Amino acid sequence: MNNNNQKYQIALDNRELKPPKRNLTAEKLRVIFLSGIFSIFLIITIILTLPLTVLTWSGLFVYASIVSLVIFLFILLIRYFATLFMAYFYVTRYTIQEKEGFYPFISIIVPVYNEGIVLQNSIESLLDINYPNYEIIIVNDGSTDDTASIAEELVGHQKGRNGLVKISLINKPNGGKAKALNAGIQYSEAQFVLCMDGDSQLTPNSLRMAVRHFIDPAVGAVAGNVKVQNRKHLLTDLQALEYLEGLNMPRSSQGFLQMVNIIPGPIGLFRKTALRDAGFYSSDTFAEDADITLKILAQNWKIVYEPNAIAYTEAPVSIYQLLKQRYRWTRGILQAIRKHKRHLINPTVNFNNSIILWQMFYEALIWPAMNIFVNLYFIIVALFYGLSSFIFLWWVGIAVLDLMAAVYCIAAEKEEFRLVPYAIIYRVVFILLIDVTKAMATVEEFLGIRMVWGKLERTGLGVSPKTANNTAGAT
Repeated sequence: MNNNNQKYQIALDNRELKPPKRNLTAEKLRVIFLSGIFSIFLIITIILTLPLTVLTWSGLFVYASIVSLVIFLFILLIRYFATLFMAYFYVTRYTIQEKEGFYPFISIIVPVYNEGIVLQNSIESLLDINYPNYEIIIVNDGSTDDTASIAEELVGHQKGRNGLVKISLINKPNGGKAKALNAGIQYSEAQFVLCMDGDSQLTPNSLRMAVRHFIDPAVGAVAGNVKVQNRKHLLTDLQALEYLEGLNMPRSSQGFLQMVNIIPGPIGLFRKTALRDAGFYSSDTFAEDADITLKILAQNWKIVYEPNAIAYTEAPVSIYQLLKQRYRWTRGILQAIRKHKRHLINPTVNFNNSIILWQMFYEALIWPAMNIFVNLYFIIVALFYGLSSFIFLWWVGIAVLDLMAAVYCIAAEKEEFRLVPYAIIYRVVFILLIDVTKAMATVEEFLGIRMVWGKLERTGLGVSPKTANNTAGAT
């Protein structure tokens, strides 16, 4: 093992690239035209329905409630089945699609901050990768624990599955994950870089399965499949189901359209040219993964999803840590949406980005509010009008939908079937709690209340990399 450490001076470049010149006159004319058609449609609707409307406060409340519930049910069913069918089509196309071998040199960037308890296992999983041509770059972002000393022991050429693997270490002052990733990216001489979290553990075929998508020169990034590692606990098992049903299934449907909206932090493979076009990672949001995804899409690069590029991550083991994590995720996503709001309000700039931003806006802001309102509405109706059977039937219907989705996701990914029964309480308990947290985060974000990163406390209780690889048999 070679322990001759070399020091490098790296300039961190977080500049936003200037957007290309736009034809503002043509864009404004398109906006006026679309707005005019929409306005005419609304006026006709009002004229036709106004004579049939009885304008009383009580009638208005009942009518609004009924319409809201019908719209909610319609959106819920459309959301479920559209996501389910597109995910099915993607997996079906994926299973019959063959791509020739493609094995370019890849740099794996591992940003770490106080990850001493999990760093050794993460690097062991990377050394077990079944890929012939890669290196590992550890970026120590000013850790205050034993991360630096553990990383220094790993520096050099270590034995991997297919030969020696070079491991480098960059020590830098604490500046956040985005700057740590940029340091590793700019140090790397590879044309493809895999960015991950310090606690992530990759399965052996992750690189081989992800990099083949870059045969298509239009693909700028590949989003991997994130799974929960530390299971066998009620809260972490619910999160394992959430990752399958709430994250990976929508990502599969987005992969069908080649418009993945978030490249997950635990595993994302990038063409360095796409990162350069996007201006690299930025530190001005708490969701740097969502921000870089939107910036890459804005440059007209495609982003695809690879279900067999799997990263296991340690999930929060307490409700407090879980809610703190989701609070940060929500505020970070809202910050990214606000940063790219010109795509949200003007679809003529980049139509694909507008669709993705509206979908993110809906999931982060509108859907949680609708879910909370509908549950409160049914509880109030049950308490004041004695219609408790209706709320029971409502929750049964939701549970049936979740059971269907859970069975499909677990079958598609060859996951643990024991997670299916959790679908019974998944929506009405777990997701409702998450949505309340999202609503609170949304209010505080709009009020401009200051927040800090809030690092997740690692326990190191997850299974070993090799055990994790065999847990679900999904590789």
